[in-house]
Amino acid sequence: MADTQAVPDQAQAAALAERPGVQFRPAAGAVHHIELWVPDLDRAIVSWGWLLTALGYRLYQDWPGGRSWGAGHTYIVVEQSPARTAGRHDRCRPGMNHLAFFAADRAHVDELVAEALLHGWRLLFTDQHPYAGGEHHYAAYLENADGYEVELVAAE
Repeated sequence: MADTQAVPDQAQAAALAERPGVQFRPAAGAVHHIELWVPDLDRAIVSWGWLLTALGYRLYQDWPGGRSWGAGHTYIVVEQSPARTAGRHDRCRPGMNHLAFFAADRAHVDELVAEALLHGWRLLFTDQHPYAGGEHHYAAYLENADGYEVELVAAE
């Protein structure tokens, strides 16, 4: 029987994943999945698929109305549900404003910003970039054609 252990952080998770026969479970409170309802699945696949892949996520599920990408125990879904009631996400209304992801470092943030326009994203707060979050917070804020915002934070 495999040894199952709780994992408090990513470094320990990576070390345990290297050991044969050891399985680990995520810590309580870790994100299991995020599901985003989108107005245009093909457009979402272009923007979200590129970004999530560039951040280390891999294709997890694919079905006629959606797709998901996973990393570790977490996955992110984009779905064009017939039950949605609006054609565009409005990050300024009540609800989710943005998702924030760690990038590897400042160079990774810069690489992602340089490629973002090719994949349906635009840079927000250009006059303050890369310090729109404060003078000690190196990050990029991107928005896609459907109004979703992501923050890419340098993990330093």
